[in-house]
Amino acid sequence: MTAPTPRVFVPGDAASASVGADEVAAAFAGAGAQVVRNGSRGMLWLEPLVEVETDAGRVGYANVTPDDVAEVLSGDATDIGIVDEHPWLTSQRRVSFARVGVVDPASITDYEAHGGWAGLRRALSLSPAEVVQEVTDSGLRGRGGAGFPAGIKWKTVLEAPSDLKFVACNFDEGDSGTFADRMVVEGDPFTLIEGMTITAHAVGASEGYVYVRSEYPHAVAALRRAVDAAYTHGYLGQDVLGSGLAFDLHVRVGAGAYICGEESSMLESLEGRRGEVRAKPPIPALKGLWGRPTAVNNVLTLCAVPMILADGGAAYAELGTGRSRGTQVFQLAGNVKQGGIVELPFGVSLRELVEKYGGGTLSGRPLRAAQVGGPLGAYVPESGFDVPMDYEALAESGAMLGHGGIVVFDETVDMARMARFAMEFCSIESCGKCTPCRVGSTRGVETIDRIIAGQDVAANLVLLDDLCDTLTKGSLCAMGGLTPMPVQSAIKHFPEDFESAATERSGAPV
Repeated sequence: MTAPTPRVFVPGDAASASVGADEVAAAFAGAGAQVVRNGSRGMLWLEPLVEVETDAGRVGYANVTPDDVAEVLSGDATDIGIVDEHPWLTSQRRVSFARVGVVDPASITDYEAHGGWAGLRRALSLSPAEVVQEVTDSGLRGRGGAGFPAGIKWKTVLEAPSDLKFVACNFDEGDSGTFADRMVVEGDPFTLIEGMTITAHAVGASEGYVYVRSEYPHAVAALRRAVDAAYTHGYLGQDVLGSGLAFDLHVRVGAGAYICGEESSMLESLEGRRGEVRAKPPIPALKGLWGRPTAVNNVLTLCAVPMILADGGAAYAELGTGRSRGTQVFQLAGNVKQGGIVELPFGVSLRELVEKYGGGTLSGRPLRAAQVGGPLGAYVPESGFDVPMDYEALAESGAMLGHGGIVVFDETVDMARMARFAMEFCSIESCGKCTPCRVGSTRGVETIDRIIAGQDVAANLVLLDDLCDTLTKGSLCAMGGLTPMPVQSAIKHFPEDFESAATERSGAPV
């Protein structure tokens, strides 16, 4: 009797490919296995994490190389057990990432078999206003960083008079230490398509655009393949599922400008111009793409929508705390032992994320700080790690949630250098439209350099504070407006780094 062909899941996302997953997949295929290129489960320290389908479930094998293939197929290799039962995963509450790593991202039938399209089908049975109300009741807020209530934005677009409206997905994801948008699209692209189609029905849009950063070729390929399949099966096009809804979806690749993570800059780029911030008002919900009402949302926001419509807004609102409802996809990076994706309801502490899920520092040295919310986010000292991870609690502590990225540092980090990095990042990535951001960030780098060199430190710290105040109050968008946050948090929580760095370099007391 011929033994059944083993079915093996090898992640095909960019993170896994970077550590040899493509070569591992080729080795399994060469050994006669049926290979499925799934998304990553988010346990990045275990990649390539190979799963072999068995009667008991999918058994995982960590850090597999091509040389391990024979042992894995024979069952002689050491495994980590049934992946779905791994405590790192079972202790999470995955909503937006519920199917990532589970389904075949290239299979629209696999997507439907795991609950896909249920949200869209229910949405199409409701009026646009009823769909908007469900999203409003869910408490969903923009996951791109601003945290603006999605339901209010959608209601504005719905009620705006126009014969043509758009849905625009910002998939630029330029923040250092963030990768959730990329991973959900590489591992479950149909969820984004479903979320955008529901949005189109809710606001009365007939066209949608996904603006993807050029550094994400794996995601672009996965998304384009999924869009083609959605058209073939009637989930996109002139009559979506026979409902009468006409919705066309286009994928557009950007040119690598961080500023295009800001919604109006993205719209400028989509229209074929240089990515540059627009003055507001008017807001994009009233005058967006090509001057028409446009619902602009980030990937994670749109990927929460199918579950909200499938299960009801009230079910989603039961998760979280205060005005931060639902779940947040946190991304652990930097000097952390177990980097990856953690999806939990709002309210979990930063300490639990870094120490329990992250396992502390990779170096084994004591924790010193974490930057929360991307390169424009605050540096939180280890003593402040007990802060709840929600919009209001973080804002009260002088930090921000941003896109949910967390970059961890041990005791060896030089916070004066990190402050300089934040200011330099702004000077490089500024679109240049407004003077405070364009000039102020450049002068800020020069000022920090003088501080680090020990030149008139006290006076330069005062000057730096003035520059930060100008950036905060005078910048046209959050690029310049938020750059002072990491700089001032570094000075506030780690003043010794600025003083000691100056002393060591000048050879004289500050």
